[in-house]
Amino acid sequence: MRLRHNRAPSLQRIDSKPVKTLIKTSANSEFFRFLLVGAINTLAAYVVYLLFLLFLPYLYAYTLSYCIAVVNSYFLNVYFVFRKKVSLHSFLKFPAVYILQYFLGVFILWLLVGKLGIGPAWAYAVVVIVTVPINFFSSRFVLKK
Repeated sequence: MRLRHNRAPSLQRIDSKPVKTLIKTSANSEFFRFLLVGAINTLAAYVVYLLFLLFLPYLYAYTLSYCIAVVNSYFLNVYFVFRKKVSLHSFLKFPAVYILQYFLGVFILWLLVGKLGIGPAWAYAVVVIVTVPINFFSSRFVLKK
């Protein structure tokens, strides 16, 4: 007895041009570049934070890793995201972007770690999720002016 294999009906070719255009447009957008730079900078800051946690309390570890990340972020944002020139004026203004974000991050860490008992490594992830949108709009405002 011979079994007959039915072939699936042929699928019509899907036009991928709109998808390619969307990807290309997204890759050229400031927000996409900001997210990419932010992911790289956040990962680096997180690794530094975890290293500092080996010998520092979590708030000190957060503060030091945060300061390092701000300097790194300035150069990545100026060169890659907003495509501006480095200047002493913008370098000195840029940390102002992070003041609100820093204190918000400290408050969230204090709340999650100090009051709710969540581990500092997980609490840091929550800080990132909450502060990324604030960071994008404030960075854009300072660097594009």
